[in-house]
Amino acid sequence: MAISSYSCLPADVERAVLVGRVWRPQPHNGPAVVAIRQGEVFDITSTVRTTADLFDRSDALDIARNAPGETLGSVDELIAKSLDPQAAGLRLLAPCDVQAIKACGVTFAVSLLERVIEEQAGGDASKANEIRETINALIGADLSKIKPGSESAQKLKAEMERRGAWSQYMEVGIGPDAEVFSKAQPMSAVGLGANIGLYKTSVWNNPEPEIVLAVSSAGRIVGATLGNDVNLRDIEGRSALLLGKAKDNNGSCSIGPFIRLFDDRFTLDSIRRESVLLKIEGPDDGFVLEGVSHMSEISRDPADLVNQTYGPHHQYPDGFMLFLGTMFSPIKDRDAEGAGFTHHLGDVVTISSPSLGSLVNTVRRSDEIAPWTFGVRALYGNLEARGLRGNT
Repeated sequence: MAISSYSCLPADVERAVLVGRVWRPQPHNGPAVVAIRQGEVFDITSTVRTTADLFDRSDALDIARNAPGETLGSVDELIAKSLDPQAAGLRLLAPCDVQAIKACGVTFAVSLLERVIEEQAGGDASKANEIRETINALIGADLSKIKPGSESAQKLKAEMERRGAWSQYMEVGIGPDAEVFSKAQPMSAVGLGANIGLYKTSVWNNPEPEIVLAVSSAGRIVGATLGNDVNLRDIEGRSALLLGKAKDNNGSCSIGPFIRLFDDRFTLDSIRRESVLLKIEGPDDGFVLEGVSHMSEISRDPADLVNQTYGPHHQYPDGFMLFLGTMFSPIKDRDAEGAGFTHHLGDVVTISSPSLGSLVNTVRRSDEIAPWTFGVRALYGNLEARGLRGNT
């Protein structure tokens, strides 16, 4: 499926401050921090060894725009190589490195209902449609208009409890405390063009297209990118205590293609107004699913989600990446009437937004894609071997 390199970049790319990471082949044989300037890719690792180091700098914008660096060619060529599974050499990685990778759940009303359905169905996709109709009739309220933690939310909770229909997902969806969980380990996320992984036993699963915030070690939001919080509906639906197995597998976290740093033109308000588009293309059955999520419909403000993650109660010395949640409702039938959507191996998933570009990945099994072997120790060993010692 042909994908243009141009479509992977922001619509206003000439004004965007973009940073990321690439894998450099021999003699470096390791990752490099890069900045995109006028269509060219510059390796700025001699100034900042990691993106975590960059995000902690008060002059991060100036570094991204002006720090000396080796040119690695055009960004169009880099994207084209990253999208070509046969290409070797230079390629894009996830734009984060040693940061913690956190994620927020049920931050949109639609996704809240789908989590409740998963729970009620016990992971059985065949029951989803009937349960969806029952819950919609039972609630009789537009959850998107209910402010989490408000008096109206508490009244709805009391009514749902009276009817025996309250759910742990309703608690984090409209209660005072957001769901924030650890999505993946530092250095484990994959980037543009990579395979994403499904656990071998999962038969009911879907992508979760989201905006991901880049946050410094001081809790300052410095930029944003796109992410796929791959979700295994059958495993999490059996028990919320299986969240780790459902969410954290080889290749189950995709982030990229670049992080766009906030500046005077692109701010957190830009994210609040952004839309996220999803397209799934099935190579074996011609299936196509398209959808759009509007960040204006999120139930918790992005700044509040950051504050619930970072503060006096919890620090992140290496910074963190924060998935903001999805409103994607995977209810379009694919394999059977009433069963909703599930992935086929080989699906191509494209997550895009006007200001952040496009993140493209192919669906495989977690145990059949390349194993994750390059972690934090390997990163710092590689940097030291290249003579890049604590130069931030």
